[in-house]
Amino acid sequence: MEIEQLSAERARLILPQLIVLLQDTVNSGASVGFIPPLTAAIAEQYWLETLAELTPGRRLLLVAKDGGVVTGSAQLALVNKQNGLHRAEVQKLIVHSSFRRLGIAQALMTAVEKTARNAGRTLLVLDTEQGSAAESLYAKWGYARAGVIPQYALDANGSLINTVVFYKLL
Repeated sequence: MEIEQLSAERARLILPQLIVLLQDTVNSGASVGFIPPLTAAIAEQYWLETLAELTPGRRLLLVAKDGGVVTGSAQLALVNKQNGLHRAEVQKLIVHSSFRRLGIAQALMTAVEKTARNAGRTLLVLDTEQGSAAESLYAKWGYARAGVIPQYALDANGSLINTVVFYKLL
Protein backbone atom coordinates (compact mmCIF):
# COMPACT_ATOMS: atom_id res chain seq x y z
CA MET A 1 0.00 0.00 0.00
CA GLU A 2 1.17 3.50 -0.78
CA ILE A 3 -0.26 6.85 0.23
CA GLU A 4 0.15 9.79 -2.09
CA GLN A 5 -0.85 13.45 -1.99
CA LEU A 6 -2.43 14.30 -5.32
CA SER A 7 -2.57 17.49 -7.33
CA ALA A 8 -5.80 18.26 -9.16
CA GLU A 9 -4.22 17.11 -12.41
CA ARG A 10 -3.14 13.74 -11.00
CA ALA A 11 -6.50 13.28 -9.27
CA ARG A 12 -8.32 13.81 -12.59
CA LEU A 13 -6.43 10.82 -13.97
CA ILE A 14 -8.03 8.57 -11.36
CA LEU A 15 -11.41 10.32 -11.24
CA PRO A 16 -13.34 7.14 -12.14
CA GLN A 17 -11.75 5.35 -9.17
CA LEU A 18 -12.53 8.24 -6.83
CA ILE A 19 -16.16 8.15 -7.98
CA VAL A 20 -16.39 4.41 -7.28
CA LEU A 21 -14.71 4.87 -3.88
CA LEU A 22 -17.21 7.53 -2.80
CA GLN A 23 -20.19 5.57 -4.11
CA ASP A 24 -19.07 2.42 -2.33
CA THR A 25 -18.48 4.28 0.93
CA VAL A 26 -21.85 6.03 0.91
CA ASN A 27 -23.80 3.03 -0.36
CA SER A 28 -22.28 0.84 2.36
CA GLY A 29 -23.61 3.15 5.07
CA ALA A 30 -20.98 5.80 5.81
CA SER A 31 -22.32 9.23 6.70
CA VAL A 32 -20.01 11.53 4.73
CA GLY A 33 -22.45 14.13 3.47
CA PHE A 34 -24.52 12.09 1.03
CA ILE A 35 -27.67 9.97 1.13
CA PRO A 36 -27.56 6.48 -0.44
CA PRO A 37 -27.90 5.38 -3.10
CA LEU A 38 -25.26 7.77 -4.41
CA THR A 39 -25.29 8.07 -8.18
CA ALA A 40 -22.14 8.31 -10.27
CA ALA A 41 -23.25 11.74 -11.51
CA ILE A 42 -23.52 13.18 -7.99
CA ALA A 43 -20.22 11.59 -6.97
CA GLU A 44 -18.52 12.98 -10.06
CA GLN A 45 -19.91 16.48 -9.39
CA TYR A 46 -18.58 16.31 -5.82
CA TRP A 47 -15.12 15.25 -6.92
CA LEU A 48 -14.90 17.88 -9.67
CA GLU A 49 -15.81 20.59 -7.15
CA THR A 50 -13.26 19.18 -4.70
CA LEU A 51 -10.51 18.98 -7.32
CA ALA A 52 -11.09 22.64 -8.14
CA GLU A 53 -10.14 23.43 -4.52
CA LEU A 54 -6.92 21.39 -4.52
CA THR A 55 -4.23 23.93 -3.96
CA PRO A 56 -1.38 23.68 -1.46
CA GLY A 57 -2.79 26.44 0.75
CA ARG A 58 -6.45 25.44 0.61
CA ARG A 59 -7.27 21.71 0.35
CA LEU A 60 -5.07 18.64 0.17
CA LEU A 61 -6.11 15.18 -1.05
CA LEU A 62 -4.36 12.01 0.03
CA VAL A 63 -5.18 8.65 -1.51
CA ALA A 64 -4.23 5.13 -0.52
CA LYS A 65 -3.47 2.75 -3.36
CA ASP A 66 -2.80 -0.95 -3.55
CA GLY A 67 -1.32 -2.06 -6.85
CA GLY A 68 -2.57 1.11 -8.53
CA VAL A 69 -6.12 0.64 -7.21
CA VAL A 70 -7.50 3.43 -5.02
CA THR A 71 -8.51 1.89 -1.70
CA GLY A 72 -9.15 5.02 0.38
CA SER A 73 -8.74 8.76 0.65
CA ALA A 74 -8.73 11.64 3.10
CA GLN A 75 -8.76 15.39 2.77
CA LEU A 76 -7.23 18.19 4.75
CA ALA A 77 -8.98 21.55 4.52
CA LEU A 78 -6.52 24.24 5.58
CA VAL A 79 -7.92 27.26 7.39
CA ASN A 80 -6.74 30.47 5.72
CA LYS A 81 -8.04 33.04 8.21
CA GLN A 82 -5.31 35.07 9.87
CA ASN A 83 -6.18 33.76 13.30
CA GLY A 84 -6.53 30.16 12.14
CA LEU A 85 -3.37 29.44 10.18
CA HIS A 86 -2.43 26.85 12.81
CA ARG A 87 -5.45 24.59 12.21
CA ALA A 88 -7.03 22.35 9.58
CA GLU A 89 -10.09 20.15 9.25
CA VAL A 90 -9.85 16.47 8.38
CA GLN A 91 -12.60 15.62 5.91
CA LYS A 92 -13.90 12.55 4.11
CA LEU A 93 -11.68 9.82 5.53
CA ILE A 94 -13.09 6.97 3.44
CA VAL A 95 -12.01 3.40 2.70
CA HIS A 96 -13.55 1.11 0.10
CA SER A 97 -15.61 -1.62 1.79
CA SER A 98 -13.49 -4.35 0.15
CA PHE A 99 -10.36 -2.99 1.86
CA ARG A 100 -11.58 -2.22 5.38
CA ARG A 101 -9.90 -3.57 8.51
CA LEU A 102 -6.49 -3.59 6.82
CA GLY A 103 -5.09 -0.47 8.51
CA ILE A 104 -5.75 1.84 5.56
CA ALA A 105 -7.74 4.41 7.56
CA GLN A 106 -5.06 4.58 10.22
CA ALA A 107 -2.32 4.91 7.60
CA LEU A 108 -4.26 7.72 5.94
CA MET A 109 -4.70 9.52 9.28
CA THR A 110 -1.00 9.17 10.03
CA ALA A 111 -0.24 10.70 6.62
CA VAL A 112 -2.83 13.46 7.19
CA GLU A 113 -1.19 14.37 10.49
CA LYS A 114 2.28 14.41 8.92
CA THR A 115 0.98 16.54 6.04
CA ALA A 116 -0.65 18.92 8.50
CA ARG A 117 2.58 19.29 10.48
CA ASN A 118 4.49 19.96 7.25
CA ALA A 119 1.96 22.69 6.45
CA GLY A 120 2.58 24.29 9.85
CA ARG A 121 -0.73 23.12 11.35
CA THR A 122 -0.82 22.17 15.02
CA LEU A 123 -4.55 21.59 15.54
CA LEU A 124 -6.79 19.19 13.63
CA VAL A 125 -10.57 19.06 13.94
CA LEU A 126 -13.07 16.61 12.48
CA ASP A 127 -16.57 15.31 12.97
CA THR A 128 -18.25 11.96 12.56
CA GLU A 129 -21.60 10.31 13.13
CA GLN A 130 -22.26 9.49 16.76
CA GLY A 131 -22.24 5.75 17.33
CA SER A 132 -20.34 4.98 14.12
CA ALA A 133 -17.25 2.79 13.92
CA ALA A 134 -15.27 5.93 13.09
CA GLU A 135 -16.15 7.49 16.44
CA SER A 136 -14.28 4.83 18.38
CA LEU A 137 -11.37 4.85 15.91
CA TYR A 138 -10.74 8.57 16.31
CA ALA A 139 -10.70 8.22 20.09
CA LYS A 140 -8.29 5.27 19.76
CA TRP A 141 -6.00 7.39 17.55
CA GLY A 142 -5.70 10.12 20.20
CA TYR A 143 -8.44 12.52 19.13
CA ALA A 144 -10.25 14.22 22.00
CA ARG A 145 -14.02 14.48 21.96
CA ALA A 146 -15.06 18.13 22.05
CA GLY A 147 -18.79 17.48 22.11
CA VAL A 148 -21.92 16.32 20.32
CA ILE A 149 -24.09 18.36 17.96
CA PRO A 150 -27.61 16.93 18.03
CA GLN A 151 -29.65 16.43 14.88
CA TYR A 152 -26.73 17.45 12.66
CA ALA A 153 -27.46 15.45 9.50
CA LEU A 154 -30.01 13.21 7.84
CA ASP A 155 -29.48 9.49 7.49
CA ALA A 156 -30.72 7.32 4.62
CA ASN A 157 -34.11 6.94 6.31
CA GLY A 158 -34.58 10.68 6.70
CA SER A 159 -33.95 10.60 10.46
CA LEU A 160 -31.79 13.26 12.06
CA ILE A 161 -28.52 11.95 13.50
CA ASN A 162 -26.00 13.44 15.91
CA THR A 163 -22.40 14.22 15.08
CA VAL A 164 -19.39 14.12 17.40
CA VAL A 165 -16.69 16.77 17.06
CA PHE A 166 -13.11 15.74 17.76
CA TYR A 167 -9.78 17.58 17.87
CA LYS A 168 -6.13 16.71 18.21
CA LEU A 169 -3.19 18.91 19.09
CA LEU A 170 -0.19 17.85 17.02
